[in-house]
Amino acid sequence: MERVERTSKVITARDLGLVACLRCAQAWPRETERCGRCGHRLILRDDKSLQRVAAYWLLGFACYIPANLYPMLKTETLLSVQEATIVGGAIEFIYYGSYSIALIILFASVVIPLAKFMAIAFLAVSVVRPSSTAPHQRQVLYEVVEYIGRWSMIDIFVVAIMSALVQLNSLASVHPGIASLFFALSVIFTMLSAQAFDSRMIWDVQDQREGTQT
Repeated sequence: MERVERTSKVITARDLGLVACLRCAQAWPRETERCGRCGHRLILRDDKSLQRVAAYWLLGFACYIPANLYPMLKTETLLSVQEATIVGGAIEFIYYGSYSIALIILFASVVIPLAKFMAIAFLAVSVVRPSSTAPHQRQVLYEVVEYIGRWSMIDIFVVAIMSALVQLNSLASVHPGIASLFFALSVIFTMLSAQAFDSRMIWDVQDQREGTQT
């Protein structure tokens, strides 16, 4: 017996004569110039999406390196001045037995940023070269990266709160280090890189492959 495999063609908004807003995902007729919900300009496809993704990605990664090399916090007391990097601060928490706090710092400041860099790079490469990952899974990955992006500034908020609270005149004070600036820039450029990615290209590539197979 012959085995017959059927592939269901993905119907996109463009096939139906519609264009989706990249900001709020509302679909409108193709001739519509601006979204009636959020006012964002509507385009069928962003031809320069990958160029902007690569540019913002490189800037974000370039800022992430000094963010881990330079001190994030600077603590001044009457007797000494202490500076701590992100990883150095986590190691210090481990030394004093605060394993949970150290784990949170490493996860939020090291694991998540590196995972975002790898995820964005994978998504950009997957629309240029063949990928074995299903389009739906890549779309979910993109939405996860977008969702995590809004929580990426939590480290900067913690540094700002500590700097504002720990000001004991001449006894002790906490100041943000230069790494906080680089870390904030890295987060901003990474968010811009994720937002510059046109996720509709994932489904365009799948549609082109299905067309070549038929």
